[in-house]
Amino acid sequence: MKLYIKHMVCNRCKMVVNIELEKLGIHSLVTDLGEIQVAQPPTKEQMAQLNTALKKLGFELIDNKKSRIIEQIKSLIITLVHYSEDTISTNLSDYITTNLHYDYSYLSNLFSGVEGTTIEKYFIAQKIEKVKELLVYDELNLSEIANQLGYSSVAYLSAQFKKVTGLTPTFYKSLKEHKRKNIDNL
Repeated sequence: MKLYIKHMVCNRCKMVVNIELEKLGIHSLVTDLGEIQVAQPPTKEQMAQLNTALKKLGFELIDNKKSRIIEQIKSLIITLVHYSEDTISTNLSDYITTNLHYDYSYLSNLFSGVEGTTIEKYFIAQKIEKVKELLVYDELNLSEIANQLGYSSVAYLSAQFKKVTGLTPTFYKSLKEHKRKNIDNL
């Protein structure tokens, strides 16, 4: 059985959720972003206790199909942008449809209708947050960052960065106080 959890977007989130599952005697087999495979279906009482514990931690059990699909889209994008070691060179719509096995227009309409933004804008927001992170760490130059995140040029990355943040990447890097957002709040 799979449980779907909203806002579970990082490895630390997975660890916290697994601790709560253990406290309730629910054995997880596999944990992915936003999704947990459990060995035995939890009882109604365990599900109620889990839901309460997760809400206190800022998570939420997802019980309808549309919400699960949206969380899966978000998890795929977050994994692709923030946790993949490879250069982002895939077509986003192909990547999502290959992994979720739904028509992209259905997924796009569903996502936009519920989230109030497009999948593409969500993807761009995630990429910009990753650019901010890489700029703060100062390990890669702008050209390497553009290449890693699949931008066709530094100019395109800079234009998109400025459109989203109002700042150039160079100016952002020079700021003393960096204003990064949590990826689950995008």
